[in-house]
Amino acid sequence: MEFATFADRAGTIEAEPADLEVIAHVRDLIADAGSDLEVAARFVQGRVFPAWDSTTLDIGPSACYEAIARAAGTNVSSDDVEDRLAEVGEIGDVAASYDFGGQQGLGAFTGGGTGGTGGGSDGNGGDLTVREVYETLEELAAAEGSGSQDRKVDLLFGLFNRCSSEEARYLARIVLSEMRIGVGEGTVRDAIADAFDVPTDRVERALQVSNDYGRVARIARDDGLEGLDSMVLDVGRPVQAMLAQAGTVTDALEEWEEAAVEWKYDGARIQLHHDPDVSEDSAAETRVFSRNMEEVTDALPEVVEFAEAHLEEAAILDGEVVAIDADGSPLPFQEVLKRFRRKHDVAKAREDVTVRPVFFDCLHADGEDLLAEPLTTRHDRLRSVLVDGRADGDADAVDDTDIDGLSLLWRTDDPDEIESIDAEALEAGHEGIMLKNPDSTYSPGRRGKHWRKRKPDVETLDCVVTGAEWGEGRRATFLGTFELSVRAGDTLETVGKVATGITDEKLEELTELLESHITAEEGQEVELEPEVVFEVGYEEIQSSPTYSSGYALRFPRFVGVRPDKDPADADSFERLERLQSD
Repeated sequence: MEFATFADRAGTIEAEPADLEVIAHVRDLIADAGSDLEVAARFVQGRVFPAWDSTTLDIGPSACYEAIARAAGTNVSSDDVEDRLAEVGEIGDVAASYDFGGQQGLGAFTGGGTGGTGGGSDGNGGDLTVREVYETLEELAAAEGSGSQDRKVDLLFGLFNRCSSEEARYLARIVLSEMRIGVGEGTVRDAIADAFDVPTDRVERALQVSNDYGRVARIARDDGLEGLDSMVLDVGRPVQAMLAQAGTVTDALEEWEEAAVEWKYDGARIQLHHDPDVSEDSAAETRVFSRNMEEVTDALPEVVEFAEAHLEEAAILDGEVVAIDADGSPLPFQEVLKRFRRKHDVAKAREDVTVRPVFFDCLHADGEDLLAEPLTTRHDRLRSVLVDGRADGDADAVDDTDIDGLSLLWRTDDPDEIESIDAEALEAGHEGIMLKNPDSTYSPGRRGKHWRKRKPDVETLDCVVTGAEWGEGRRATFLGTFELSVRAGDTLETVGKVATGITDEKLEELTELLESHITAEEGQEVELEPEVVFEVGYEEIQSSPTYSSGYALRFPRFVGVRPDKDPADADSFERLERLQSD
């Protein structure tokens, strides 16, 4: 497929206000994509790589602006591009405002084979294909080491130099993950079902086990329903985590009659993939992923060691990693933060902060997918997987409290017993309890009513940090007050500031975390890139003209950083309104 054709279809989709028509346009796009089907199914969502793949382009806005400027002509600088962005407000429109394809001579070839003169001096593009764009971006992502950033800019320049204005619009958006044409995961799912005449629920199941829209689209086209139904979980390829929502004991027991109760740990979500030795000359492979499917294996050697010591069969386990002190007691979540994404000097970090895994679900064991099994069945399988790795290996002879890495599970219809379990969890230093439907299946990526988190005393919101203020006196070198925002469509709306519940030690950590995201300063106030999410407690949500959301958090207090959440996962304006009205 020519990239010009893709850009034309994307423009049609972007201009379409009706959801059903958007699905129809996406259906037609993927039906006509031919050998580029997998790439087109990702590009239309603004993705370069499958959702499970942690590969990134690792190219920032400034590098993209430089590539655009070079392709636009000798009289255009990256500062000019940034200035135009400030006026126009959207990088695709900025890219489309330039005439590309006119760079001749040596400068046109610095991007290698892809960076040729291609489009010609009229900037009409037309010879660039979807496959070439993908392969060049793949090469760009692989560039590393000395000079890699220059190489990335060269490659990107080569693409822009071959683009028409409309092609440049969507290339810039794909590169910066800002597609925003109204195509979400559900749209592509429905389009695949419609394009290749397969049931939507079977496409949904295939997506759950593969987390790869391009692959599912290709299999639906080439192998139909039989191919989709044959798709299974792959050990080593992460899937989205099942999520919980806030809930009460009363609501849970009314809906389920009986609840499964677990302790809620103050840790970070992990997904463990372990494939043991399969032959004499092969070693076990263990990989660990975060809630957002980012690989964190190297940062958590304790989890790898646990898997090698306790797992004798291939398995995919869902759990948490918790920081502990010398006595094994849990430490605050901020301690996990020091380890979770550590890439360098892991051994030293391990000396400072010890972590241990606790698992509460089993998605796959010994070649068998368990997503469709009830929670209680999956927990029984988890127990047997962990017991099998013990020296005695006798499940009947082992008490659950003696099984390393196993999260305990109680089944009860007694509210008083649930309160007692909650009290024990809090006394042990954990956050409280989780309430789960004993019969619930595992739904990757879903935040349904089958899992509910119950926290003590205070409701919380996950807010994006969009600004801050430098402190005063002994805190003058720390950021001490933080502006909080919630998602409202494609924008962020402020809802308050938080400055309480934060020790000097935490302020130092937060300053180190946020300082690299400062985009502007005026006096004590700074603006921040929306990259970090805080969990914030509050006593009440009240109407307020002070903040752009129209609401303010009363008595907000800092609970912790959520490194396992991106800004797109933060709480929405709709949830803010719903909580305010409750």
